[in-house]
Amino acid sequence: MSKKTELATFAGGCFWCMVTPFEELPGILRVTSGYTGGHKENPTYEEVCSDTTGHAEAVQIEFDPGLFPYEQLVELFWRQIDPTDPGGQFADRGSSYRTAIFYHNEEQRRIAEESKRRLAESGIFDKPIVTEIIPASTFYPAEDYHQDFHKKNPFRYKTYRKASGRDAFIEKHWRIKKDPEELRKRLTPIQYEVTQNNATEPPFRNEYWDHQEDGIYVDIVSGEPLFSSRDKFDAGCGWPSFTKPLIPANISEKLDLSHGMIRTEVRSMLGDSHLGHVFDDGPAPTGLRYCINSAALRFIPKDRLEEEGYGEFKALFD
Repeated sequence: MSKKTELATFAGGCFWCMVTPFEELPGILRVTSGYTGGHKENPTYEEVCSDTTGHAEAVQIEFDPGLFPYEQLVELFWRQIDPTDPGGQFADRGSSYRTAIFYHNEEQRRIAEESKRRLAESGIFDKPIVTEIIPASTFYPAEDYHQDFHKKNPFRYKTYRKASGRDAFIEKHWRIKKDPEELRKRLTPIQYEVTQNNATEPPFRNEYWDHQEDGIYVDIVSGEPLFSSRDKFDAGCGWPSFTKPLIPANISEKLDLSHGMIRTEVRSMLGDSHLGHVFDDGPAPTGLRYCINSAALRFIPKDRLEEEGYGEFKALFD
């Protein structure tokens, strides 16, 4: 680990689900699934799941705080878990699935405690916040087959996330409350129809289909970061196309059987805006094509990222 990087360690239930929210962020060098907080040296997955080792499934993140601050990692962590559940997370029960923030220095402890206090006072949850904030101890990387599980077994991973109840919980508690009348005043007619009524704008006659400036694209409704110009390509379809999301955790996918087709709809997680669809005919490295409506997006050029509150993404364009 270089002098410019730090470690952050979070337990949030099944570690498969705790990798994707962090791995694509600027300044994130590595996300490792593993075990920590217990007494058994070099535990196996089976031993940890037996709740006899004291360990919890966790992820350890090596990051550059100058590019992505610890405060924002903590805020993102809260949005992945049920911090009021002392007995596990969602379908996974037992102490090995408990939640915790393992701090590596006093500054991390201070930030985590302050963030927990704000969350408790926010009113988002009607139960006490029980997630522990405790000193970091030895972290044992999990077996190889657990690392990058979502990439090795994407269908099983997505099925597990949905069946466990995690995605539904995140949507219920973190999705923004929308006022249709306020949105009608704030959005143009096509922006409203696309984001709220699943409409599709005309190809080649939309704002960003051939847009080439450096910057990021955010949800026009919620402002959550969605895509980067670095992942944009010309698919020849007449809509802006991307090979991957900027932050995978900000995207939700749903089966779409409308218009006599079988497609995968793409929506924003917090804003619940209809964005477009994702197809498997894209270029390397992902092989995916996120075909997105311009009307669902707001573009923020790289030289305005700091001013608009997205300064952590400036590093993408350095």
